[in-house]
Amino acid sequence: MISRDLQNIFRLGVKELWSLLRDPMMLILIAYSFTLAVSSAATALPETLHKAPIAIIDEDQSALSRRIVSSFYPPNFVVFEVGSAAEIDDGMDSGRYTFALTIPVGFQRDVLAGDQPAVQLNVDATRMSQAFAGSGHVQQMVNHEVAEFVQGFRGSATLPVELVPRMRFNPALEQAWFGSIMEIINQITMISIILAGAALIREREHGTIEHLLVMPVTPGQIMLAKVWATGLVVFLATGLSLTLVIEGALQVPIQGSVLLFMACVALHLMATTSMGIFMATVSRSMPQFGLLLILTLLPLQMLSGGMTPRESMPEAAQVLMMAAPTTHFTAVAQAILYRGAGFEVVWPQMLAMFVIASIFFWLAMRRFRKMLLQGG
Repeated sequence: MISRDLQNIFRLGVKELWSLLRDPMMLILIAYSFTLAVSSAATALPETLHKAPIAIIDEDQSALSRRIVSSFYPPNFVVFEVGSAAEIDDGMDSGRYTFALTIPVGFQRDVLAGDQPAVQLNVDATRMSQAFAGSGHVQQMVNHEVAEFVQGFRGSATLPVELVPRMRFNPALEQAWFGSIMEIINQITMISIILAGAALIREREHGTIEHLLVMPVTPGQIMLAKVWATGLVVFLATGLSLTLVIEGALQVPIQGSVLLFMACVALHLMATTSMGIFMATVSRSMPQFGLLLILTLLPLQMLSGGMTPRESMPEAAQVLMMAAPTTHFTAVAQAILYRGAGFEVVWPQMLAMFVIASIFFWLAMRRFRKMLLQGG
């Protein structure tokens, strides 16, 4: 027979679900976060070169220069062959071109003679994302074409040493494979904190927190109800997004066990929903909660290893972020979904997530009980 405590937790959780269903803006936010936000992050990454406009002046008109020009093609580049430096200056000033490449007269002759002729590359640095990724890419393409041309002209097909790169887990270097998974991790963290915090602040603003104080329920039951109700919503949204959006619409292959990943999601949700409740007890209104969310969410996302490798961060930041659940969740998600890791590989991170979630739950419980004793 189900105990009265479990019945109270279940019924209070159902009340939270009904309150969420009557909040259309929150439902729209959840739907957008796990569909369009994931899709746009996967297909519109800022570091991706897509139709970058490049103007080329080929003053040499040689076989080598034509080979270099032909190496720039869609969808990475849109090529504009111009005839003078004045056209490049006008195009760069007006923002029509991000890159401008000038191949000087006698370029092929000087290369074959063993000289080091200069090729001028102008970059519009106001388009920072394309400029940062594209300038190095253009240089590599020019150097590669020159090296292959010289080898073929001199009758040497291969170099004494050849580097053969092999890409593991993402052979085609598809940006969508990385962007979609990292975005769903960010959305899980953000939406779970928002839902849990908003659920508590909504009751305080509507005055229903006083109703809870006179009911035969404990603060622990109230908090557990909010945790399982908001966590369930994000859990189901994550499963649908992973199946329908990432695997279905974006065609991103999932290497590991989805069930193991969802178990890690449940552990992560225990921590983030507790964080949301704790932040809601500190805030007195939704605007204050929103400001506190910004201060908390940005470090959690930027320093968790999802945007840049943790090894490239300062050592102090690496040590500090070991106390954040997003650090371990990001590592687990990458290991399972990208590399097909099993439980024997990710159990240390799962154990760390459980410990962190338990600590956050205890801290939130203390703060929540104190708030109720003070009358909300």
